[in-house]
Amino acid sequence: MEYFTVKSILFLLAWTVISCATNEGKDVLSLYRQLDRDSTSNVLSDKERQNGWILLFDGIASDGWRGYNMDHFPDCWTIEDGSLTMITEGMAESQGILSEKEYENFALSAEFRLTRGANSGILFQVKEDPKYEFPYETGPEFQVIDHENWPDPLENWQICGANYAMYPPLKEPYKKLGEWNHILLVVNGNHIIQMLNGEIVVEYEKYSADWNERRNSGKWTAYPDYGKFDTGNIVLQNHGTRVWYRSIKLKEF
Repeated sequence: MEYFTVKSILFLLAWTVISCATNEGKDVLSLYRQLDRDSTSNVLSDKERQNGWILLFDGIASDGWRGYNMDHFPDCWTIEDGSLTMITEGMAESQGILSEKEYENFALSAEFRLTRGANSGILFQVKEDPKYEFPYETGPEFQVIDHENWPDPLENWQICGANYAMYPPLKEPYKKLGEWNHILLVVNGNHIIQMLNGEIVVEYEKYSADWNERRNSGKWTAYPDYGKFDTGNIVLQNHGTRVWYRSIKLKEF
């Protein structure tokens, strides 16, 4: 019995060391510290490059991006002052742009700037298929919106920083209209964290009882494949209002 106890303790210690090593550098604060917030827009610093970050947009070309369910970069998007932005007016939710590559476990860093009353979002774990008209039919959304000037009343899960139609933000650290905001999205297995301007605004466990309850009520009852996929594309949503995105960086685990 004594041998078994010692053996069990040694096993637990070894498991703890392995677990810590496996998750080293994946926690949200470590990932946030890896980012150089003072670097030039759309450029990787030496520190970021050494920590495994890559650029998804260089501020010049649309390489690596195309329209949702399209084989080309749509005309309703353009590159302006080193930023990706949409030039449509009115609803255009089917015309988001997506990363050509799919991702499973990753951290995504990006900056966005809003115009008055603008609405957009960063979606992830999105699946392309002609049977889906909109990216949000499958992928969760980091809500990007000027909710203070939105013309209609909004639910708390619709304001900036929310996990749209699922989790309202714990805080509201968004900046003044016209200033650049920074987001960090971390998807580590079923654990998802959303940061806005250096503060955690959403944290949840996918497939938990709480997640399932929210998933199976409200808006998503009409979309049976929402949240179904663990690997998918990243999408910048086109909602027919002007939002700018730049310094889009990603690190895979």
